[in-house]
Amino acid sequence: MIDKKLIPVGGLKKEPFSGGHHGMRYFFRSDESKETFSVFVYPEPWSFEHTEDEKKCSASFPMSEEGMDAAIAWLFEMYESKKESWTAAEKNRMHIVNAK
Repeated sequence: MIDKKLIPVGGLKKEPFSGGHHGMRYFFRSDESKETFSVFVYPEPWSFEHTEDEKKCSASFPMSEEGMDAAIAWLFEMYESKKESWTAAEKNRMHIVNAK
């Protein structure tokens, strides 16, 4: 899904990071303190900014290598726990986009 090397902890302090995996989008963002960061998951097809808040789920982690390991493990858990809905979002994304 995601390789920890793609998101250096120091880089996350400066810029958010987003991506997706089989219908599940994710967004990493440093919190104001720069001591922690939040990870959000939400269904395709929209960007983070264009997805309704009630469709987003998030967790916060310490800004460290251990925190990044925990965040990636959380992403895997979120994907596995809602795999059917992520797959449905991926399958239906063009129908959703074309309906708008």
